[in-house]
Amino acid sequence: MDIRWYGQSAFLLTGEKSVFVDPFGDPASVASHGLEFRYPPIEGVRADLVLVTHEHFDHNAVDAISGEPTVLRAPGTHESPIEIVGIASEHDAVAGTQRGPNTIFRFTFDGLRVAHFGDFGQTALRPEQRSALGEVDVLFLPVGGGPTIGGAEAVAVVHEVRPRLVVPMHYRTDAINFLEPPDDFLATPGAPVTRLATSEANAEGLLGTTSEPTIALLSPPPPQA
Repeated sequence: MDIRWYGQSAFLLTGEKSVFVDPFGDPASVASHGLEFRYPPIEGVRADLVLVTHEHFDHNAVDAISGEPTVLRAPGTHESPIEIVGIASEHDAVAGTQRGPNTIFRFTFDGLRVAHFGDFGQTALRPEQRSALGEVDVLFLPVGGGPTIGGAEAVAVVHEVRPRLVVPMHYRTDAINFLEPPDDFLATPGAPVTRLATSEANAEGLLGTTSEPTIALLSPPPPQA
């Protein structure tokens, strides 16, 4: 499974099929609030399947993906190009009353069990959510705090889920002036950190173990001027 990070929580996963998760759109709506969002636009990308974890501009721009992909944006078990399970969760720590719902997607892709947590904001997983996740090989996890969990909560999720590979996402980079950097998360999980010089990686080559997962820090795309 090949991974390409477009910034924020947007990833293209490529193997026998192609899956794009959380494509972002035009940041004009946040610029008026003094927020910078300077990741390059997503262009020229085709996928068989698009997953939207929640309805915010930096996660739901399905029109950015070309072709005729199946689009999934809700909890439940979905028959699509691959079987997808959406697990209901919240974008905040107060039952979704501040920022609304969020869907954790889990699926098996090229033999790897994948989970993408979107903008998970709960203080911890509930028992039924953990049960629905099952075993996870590759975990895409927000670590930048603010509207999602931060470093300490993300470490707790890693310890509970026990993936073999963790890909941090949704944190401060040179392209955005909000969220926190990933430093708190990287300093505490007790797992080796692989810092990559590119925004692309092959998952199989980075897998650790459930007791010592690899933390793969992809390089963010360079910001637009």
